[in-house]
Formats: sequence, C-alpha cells, structure tokens
Amino acid sequence: MTDAIQYEIGPDQIVTLTLDMPGQQANTMNQTWRQAMAQTVARLQAERDSILGVILRSAKTTFMAGGDLNELIQVDKARAQWFYQMTLDLKAQLRALETLGKPVVAAINGAALGGGWELCLACHGRIALDDRQVRLGLPEVTLGLLPGGGGMVRLVRMLGLEKALPLLMEGRLLSAQQALKVGLIDQLASDGDDLLLKARAWIFANPAPVKPWDAPGFQIPGGTPSHPKVAQMLAIAPSILRSKTQGCYPAPEKILAAAVEGAQVDFHAAEQIEARYFTELTTGQIPKNMIGTWFALNELNAGESRPKAPPVYHMRKVGILGAGMMGAGIACVTARAGVDVVLKDINLATAQKGKDYTVKVLDKQIEKGRLTVEQRDAILARIKTTGRDSDLEGCDLIIEAVFEDRELKAQVSAAAEQVVVPYAVIASNTSTLPIAGLASAVTRQERFIGLHFFSPVDKMRLVEIIKGPRTNDMTLARAFDFVQQIGKTPIVVNDARGFFTSRVFATFTNEGIAMLGEGISAVMIETEARKAGMPVGPLAVSDEVSLSLMSHIRQQARKDLAAEGVTMVEHPANAMIDLLLNEYQRAGKAAGGGFYDYPEGKPKRLWPQLKSRFEKPGAQIAGQDIRDRLLFIQAIETVRCIEDGVLRSTIDANIGSMFGIGFPAWTGGALQFINQYGLKDFIARAQYLAEHYGERFEPPALLLDKALNNKLF
Repeated sequence: MTDAIQYEIGPDQIVTLTLDMPGQQANTMNQTWRQAMAQTVARLQAERDSILGVILRSAKTTFMAGGDLNELIQVDKARAQWFYQMTLDLKAQLRALETLGKPVVAAINGAALGGGWELCLACHGRIALDDRQVRLGLPEVTLGLLPGGGGMVRLVRMLGLEKALPLLMEGRLLSAQQALKVGLIDQLASDGDDLLLKARAWIFANPAPVKPWDAPGFQIPGGTPSHPKVAQMLAIAPSILRSKTQGCYPAPEKILAAAVEGAQVDFHAAEQIEARYFTELTTGQIPKNMIGTWFALNELNAGESRPKAPPVYHMRKVGILGAGMMGAGIACVTARAGVDVVLKDINLATAQKGKDYTVKVLDKQIEKGRLTVEQRDAILARIKTTGRDSDLEGCDLIIEAVFEDRELKAQVSAAAEQVVVPYAVIASNTSTLPIAGLASAVTRQERFIGLHFFSPVDKMRLVEIIKGPRTNDMTLARAFDFVQQIGKTPIVVNDARGFFTSRVFATFTNEGIAMLGEGISAVMIETEARKAGMPVGPLAVSDEVSLSLMSHIRQQARKDLAAEGVTMVEHPANAMIDLLLNEYQRAGKAAGGGFYDYPEGKPKRLWPQLKSRFEKPGAQIAGQDIRDRLLFIQAIETVRCIEDGVLRSTIDANIGSMFGIGFPAWTGGALQFINQYGLKDFIARAQYLAEHYGERFEPPALLLDKALNNKLF
C-alpha cells in the first residue's frame, strides 16, 4: 500500500482511508493515485467480511482536486485508446467501492472538485464540514472537458436531467449547505472530530446500503428523455445552448449528449458513453488551450510578474480621485477587501453620488443572498466621501480616475501628492495615455505607476499594471500586491501609448467599423464576432465605449505624435466614426444612440439606417473572413506589442487578452491562438488577409522569425 491512500482498520472494524498524495498540496487522480486505489479496492474486497464500513478522508486542507491537469493536457489522439481504457479502469474502481456491500462514507473536510466530487458521489454517504471553504461540484466544463469518472451518470440518476444539466453544463459549484439542500450530501459537521464521529454513526445506522440505481424498479427522477416534460425541455435545449456557445465550446454540447444518451441505458453502458465523449474532448485542442489558461492564472497569481525582492505590502488607506463610474467601482472593490477608502471629487455631493453606486452594487448582492445587510454597512463605512484634498492625508496609495485628459489628470495627481505620506504610490487609471507623460506632474516619479481597471470594475477581474520608465521595483511590487489584495488578477506591461489591452482592443473595434465602411452587413459583422467567440460585437462595444471618447483619444494621440514630429497613420475606421459623430450626431449608448438604437424598456437594436445607408450587396464577404479579420488583427497586434517591448511575457499576453479584451477563452489567449493554429498556417492566412483587406494584416517580423526557427510563443 502506498502513502497516497493510507489504509487503517480500527477496533470498531471500520476502515479509514486517508488520501494523502506525497509531494503535492492537493490530492489528484494521477497515475500514482490510480495504482494506490487499485490496491486499496482489492484489499477491501479481500477483507470485506471482516469490516463494518469504510470512511474516506483527506490529510490535506482540501478533500480532492480531481484529475491531474499536467497529465490530461498531454493526452493526444495517438493515446486515445489508452486514455479511454484508463478512464474505464478508474470508473471500475469507483464502482467497486459503490458495490462493496459495506457502507462507504466520504468525510469531506474541504473542496471536492471534479474527480474528487465523483469519488464522493460513488460513496453511499456524504458528510461535509459546514465551512465556507468547502466547495463541491464538477467544474470540468470550464476547462473544456466533461466529468469522466462517472460523475455525470450518478448526478443524472440522483437529481434527474432537469436539475443535473445546469450543474454539469455550467460547472456550478455548491457550498456544503447548498449541497445538503439539494440532497447531494447527507449531513453537515461542525469540525473535524464531529465529521469523523458522524461518519462512523452513519455506517452503524446503514450497515448494508444499496444505491437507488442498483435496486429493482429504479427510475430516474423526473423521467427519462422520452417523458413528455423532459422531452419538451430537451427539444429546445440545443438551440439555447448554441446561442450561448456559438459552437465555439464543444464541452457543453458533449455533456448534453452524454447525459441524455446515458439516461436511456443501464449504468454500465452510460459510463461507457461518458468515457467516449470524455476521450473525444480530452484529445482535442480546446481543452489544452483552456487548461493552459488555468496554469497561466496560477503562475500570475503566484507572483510571476512581480519583482522578487520587495516584501509583500498591504495598503491600509487608498485615495481615489474621481467618483465617476470607474472611480466609484474601484472604491467599491477596495472597500470590500477591507481597505479604508477616501473617495474625492470636485465637491462632496459629486463624491457621494459615487458612493451611491457602491450602495446599488451591494444591494444587488444582498438580493442574491451573497451579502448580509451588516456586511454591506461595514463596507460602506469604509468609504469616506470628500471634496477636499486634505482628507487624503495618510493615504499610502492614490488612484487617479478622472476623465482621459492629460491636463486634468496632472492637476489632481499633483494636488494629491502634496498631502499623502512620502512613500505613497501614485497611480493613474488611464486606459491609453503614456505613464511617462503623466508622471511628469509629480515630483517622485519613481512612485508613479499605471493601474488600468476595466469596466464594470466589480465584475472584471483583470487589472493592467503599467510600469513607467522611472517606476521603481518597490512601486511595482506594491501595485501588484494591491491588485491581489482586492482580489483581482494583475498583468504587468511596459509603458507605451495604449499599453497592451487598449491598443489591441482598438484593433477589434476598428476592424468591425472598417468592415461596415466597406459595405459589409452590420448584422453579419456582429453575428460573426460572436460566432468567433467574442463576448460582444465590435459595433455594440464601440457604442458602450462611446464614439466620442474614441474620437477624443485619437485626437489626443494625433496631437502628441505631431509634437514628436510623427504623422499618425489613419485607420479606415476613422472616417466612419467621424461620419456618425458629425453628420448623424450618434455618439454611442450614453448619448442615446450610435450603431444601435436603445428604445426605452426594449432590447437594443441595430440602427436601421446602417443597412440603407452603408450596406452594399456586392461587398459581402465570407463569414470565415469576418471572423478571421477580427481575431487575426488582435493576435497580430499582440505580437507587435512583444516586438515593441510593451508585453513582458506570453502569460501576460494570453491572460490580458482574454480577461481584459474578451479574446475567446477557447483559444487560450491571443498568442496561444497563433500557437494552436500553427505559425506557418497562421502566417499564410494573415498574408491572404493582407492581400485582400489591407497591409495591417502583414505578419510582423517576430512572427516570421519564430516560424523560421520552429519556436512557439
């Protein structure tokens, strides 16, 4: 018996199996574990007549994390048969526990996810610690996979298709109390001792349990797919699913298929169906892209982009200049993290309006049961509103979040610097203006940095940290620590106009607008963008940003470049933006209309005159060309950001593109999109796009060099 599963039989003839994978922080179902499980099951079967029951517990702070992602990411189509058989062997091990004829109880002390939760579902009884750290569920879909250890088969038989499918297709995680409410666990325990005590009591109370599906006459709750009510639900499920995934994510579709097919056959056949779909997904490219994202996030959150020397520092008091949507959002997330906030605007009344935004956000959380009134009041008490610079005294971080105007930003930053502590970090929430220029407004430029939040701040998890030419490592480290302190994911980039995310995002919106100017159907542009995996079309998101702001940023850039003796290259989208602003007075959503109309109380709709005034029947192009233009231009600009020294790592590029811009998650990020496409194939396609739609699609020299040397990003 290996250390991975420790086997101990007590004087009460109850076997305790302790999961403790050597050399790992969490238990995973890797090869070592599977070998240990095979030995454990064989011993249990051999000693069956001399034991009363089995308790599964974990020596880790979590119960079990599930499959080994390092192993899964390496499974290719050449190993499909091996993987399929390995999956069936694993299912057989869990099935042996389930049919042991003796009670098997999971004593769940922490998170049980994926394969860990599947192990629990194979047990007869489940008792969980009543602790908020306990999370239970099958999140495989978020990695482009489906549960492969019998979890789908068991969950459908426990809850029925209607209740099981949302958990499976959305990867929803449940707290211990939620799992108790839906009947997925049997009891809650107050602490570790109580957990084991109740597990033993359950064994004594249930000496010979049989799973419902192993008993004669079992029927799936709610009925099989042929039941009229279930059939009605399933008739519309595929179309609803396709509207959400746009066909970019195969995992939810395979989950639906495996669950429905498995509900019409016996348990053993259902497990085989599950294994086939699991193998098909695992050997594909999309899960590898999405698992790579998970690894990248872990590296970022572990401080990969943070200077190593400075010690970790937690901000105690943060001043925010500007109480508009961005400033108010930053104040909200900062106060929620337990940090005192001074929210300053031109006067107290304007600052209070910003605080009112936080009230609305928190009240919605109360309505959803995610926050109590007491917690809300405690958060609001941390936000002090003011119109005076003197109230910023004692702040160890200032975040300027006023309008994207260099003179205004300089004015408020300089005034704030006069009253904060000498070691305070001064940050700008600019989305495009170079940090070098903004830093000139303060005396301690080594303490100046960019902190680019994304809207809405309470929902967007990324923060782009921009290191200016004079920003020192202490400032960068403290900015990084603050971003993590408020629960956000930081990427670090070097200074340049538009930095990384805004620069690449602009290529997406401009490409969509340029296509409209070419006479391509607005409906096609927006539809194909979503089919490519973008969360929203380029015309819709331009309305959200506002065409007037896009024009202002362009004019500022032209002015700055002219001062440097450089003539700005005009993008073909600019003429369309100017036309909508100047001739049609359509500046975007906030102004009442842009590319879309926004009728009160009704869904937005494309402005009808886009079709009559701009669409040309002979200008239509293939949907694939539209999708590629929107994705390729972003990926190409990301490569240029590496060439220009703006991006510091592939991880920052991939995570930043997905979580800041909305680059499709199925790709694994803008650079991984190129990797998985194949560099030589990507270059050939880019050259085709350049020939037909403009030289902006020409492959950058760095990309050509990588392909020549067979190197991936």
